[in-house]
Amino acid sequence: MPNPGVTLRAPQVADAASIWKLLPEVGNLERNSAYAYLLLCSHFAATSLVAVCEREIAGFVLAYRPPTEPTSLFVWQVGVAPAARGEGLGTRMLDGVLALPGCKGVSHLTATVSPDNLPSLALFRGYARRRGVACELGRGYPATLFPAPHPDEDLLRIGPLVQKGRT
Repeated sequence: MPNPGVTLRAPQVADAASIWKLLPEVGNLERNSAYAYLLLCSHFAATSLVAVCEREIAGFVLAYRPPTEPTSLFVWQVGVAPAARGEGLGTRMLDGVLALPGCKGVSHLTATVSPDNLPSLALFRGYARRRGVACELGRGYPATLFPAPHPDEDLLRIGPLVQKGRT
């Protein structure tokens, strides 16, 4: 059952530091520069969100619409604080981000996930299953493209999505 004390809202630039500090607790996500999170919380606030519980960031979805694929929402990172797990917050945040005005017209959700990131794979596959849509696995970014040791990043494509209350 979702925690009624958790609210979803667009990120603010001031949230970037909290997200960056939360990353080591989240688990399998890469911790990028603090500046990257400032950009995501400002430039992509219309297609991202944070979950807040008692004035603390309990989770986040950082996403954007690729200019070459405007009907897709690329989910860059999804994170849920350990204390907020087990309540479906990841799914609730994905529903919430897709309902944002900045995501009007989105027909597919995409993400790259390394094969060893089992929690992310489970979230996205479960999300597709609950929505009754396909979750296709394709070529993302092979390990050879990264300048340092890094696993492959497979591309997940979920959809087509029918957004509730949208035409």
